[in-house]
Amino acid sequence: MNADPAPQPRILVLASGSGTNLQALIDASRERDFPGQIVAVGCNNPQAFALERAAQANIDTFVVNHKDYGSREEFDGALMAEIRRHNPDLVVLAGFMRILTTDFVRALRGTMLNIHPSLLPKYTGLNTHQRTLDAGDKVHGVSIHFVTEELDGGPVIAQAEVTIDPDDTADSLAEKVQEKEHLLYPIVVRWFCEGRIQLGTDYVLFDGELLNKPMRLPDERVVH
Repeated sequence: MNADPAPQPRILVLASGSGTNLQALIDASRERDFPGQIVAVGCNNPQAFALERAAQANIDTFVVNHKDYGSREEFDGALMAEIRRHNPDLVVLAGFMRILTTDFVRALRGTMLNIHPSLLPKYTGLNTHQRTLDAGDKVHGVSIHFVTEELDGGPVIAQAEVTIDPDDTADSLAEKVQEKEHLLYPIVVRWFCEGRIQLGTDYVLFDGELLNKPMRLPDERVVH
């Protein structure tokens, strides 16, 4: 008699805007061997196109509008209540444009990922594409990291680089970086669902071993 298969890890995605990284995750989750299930998409912006993307994929949605709350703590409390209702194993921030409180982050420690458009620790915060151009950098990129109390400061799991050409603008650089985002985020989410990555005290474990530096694309271990 065969045992029932173990339930797939439950993924909840938070977004604020158009949801292109959400779409990349939805597309990846439709692959036969994808080891997780997107169970809900939440937004702080009721006009976010990410909600339409989720609806088209028959994924449950919810909105917690930050404008309805008088403080960051009240907003985070309402958001946490919705997250708990869906009982996720992983929370994925995909362009979620809110700074989360310390208590919120601590409650989800080790189960929340974020994507950031720079090669962290460079250029935390906003306007990363223009800032890297202003600095005269030759390369730029994207980082995926565990979320900790420090803004964009959690241990980095994986990165992908893009070359900065002389005629690049902030907009053209954003397009280059976004292409890498759509490749890399589903891979890292897959790793989490497979149990391959965990958050230590201030480091990442990959297949049970200390990850001394972020995984990079192109890299045979990443692509395959």
